Formats: sequence, structure tokens, C-alpha cells
Amino acid sequence: MESDELLHIANFTTLFVCMVLKFPQIFLLMRAKSTKGVSLNSLLLELIGYLVFVAYQMYYDYPPPTYLEYPILIAQDAILLLLILHYNGDLRQSLGYAFVFVVGWRLLTVQKWIIDLAMSMCTFISAGSKLAQLQCLWRTKDSGQVSALSWSLAIYTTLTRIYTTLMTTGDVQVLVRFVVMGLLNVWVLATVLHYRRKNSSSSSIKKEN
Repeated sequence: MESDELLHIANFTTLFVCMVLKFPQIFLLMRAKSTKGVSLNSLLLELIGYLVFVAYQMYYDYPPPTYLEYPILIAQDAILLLLILHYNGDLRQSLGYAFVFVVGWRLLTVQKWIIDLAMSMCTFISAGSKLAQLQCLWRTKDSGQVSALSWSLAIYTTLTRIYTTLMTTGDVQVLVRFVVMGLLNVWVLATVLHYRRKNSSSSSIKKEN
């Protein structure tokens, strides 16, 4: 009974957190009107990873509470994508991205081997998303437009999903994905905070001089 209650709490809190997970990043971009430090490639890879993951879970009829937050995250990422394209002056490209994602979604479930292959690559795709964001931060050395709160919330959701996966499906591919994502989320957050402190210290020194 206690494990059932913990599972329910984990599912509920994960869903609640994911309903607002990207909001800090969305509001930060809207306020700054700049995408410096935010990687478009990272966002695109993340969207692909989310779409593959949801398609896989639905194909094998996994319990909806174990992946219900992903459609919400996809919607929030779509808003982020539009904002990034808008501030980069490339909003027209949004139609092309939408077409590719819709066609890709349909193709994923045409054959069982396709969705299985896509899921086996999903961890690498999602890991690539985090590494692309890290590369962007290393290149710009500026995390001013990257929300530390969003990344902190992402760490929480990966931890809860490790628990819910262990308690429900026990799918090794899914479990490995969450473990890898959790570690990379911690790395991105640490990098964001590092550059934030570094830039804050530099600004303070300049003011003193």
C-alpha cells in the first residue's frame, strides 16, 4: 500500500512539475528577447526524443500516468521553438519543422522494428540534446538566457521517473534513458550556475573599477 501511495505521489508531482517546467525558460526568453546561450539544436533533439519516447510508450500500451507529462512538454517545447525562431528572425522555418515532426511521428509506428530501433536510439538523441546545450554554453560562456529553475525541475522529474519505471514497467531501455538524462541535466545545471557566478563576479569587478 505504501509503495502504491509513493508511486501515485511520484506520478502526480511529476505531472504537476512538467506542466510548468518550461515556463521559466519561456518567460526568460520573452523578457530578454535574446536567445544567447540557448541552443536551437538542443531543443530540436529534445523534441525528437520526446516524440519517440511517447510513441514507444503508446505503441506498447504502457500505463498513461508513466508518460502523461510528455505531451505537455512537447507543447511547451513547441512554444520555445517558435520563440527562438522568432528572435533569430527565422520564424518561416516553423512550418518546415512542423511538417517533419508530424510525418516522423506517423512513420515511427508503421512497423514494430522502426519504433524499437528509434527507442534504442532515443537515449543517444536525448543525450545529444543535453550535450548540444552544453556546447552552446561553452561557446558563448553566457547562461543569462538559460533558466536554472527549468533545469532543476528537469532533474526532479528524471529522478521520479527512475522510481516509477522501476515500480511499473521495469523497461531497461527506459530506465537507462532516465539515468543518463538525470546525470546530464545535473551537468547542464552546474554549467549554467558556473557561468552565472563567473559573469556576476566579472560585472562586480568592472563596477568597482
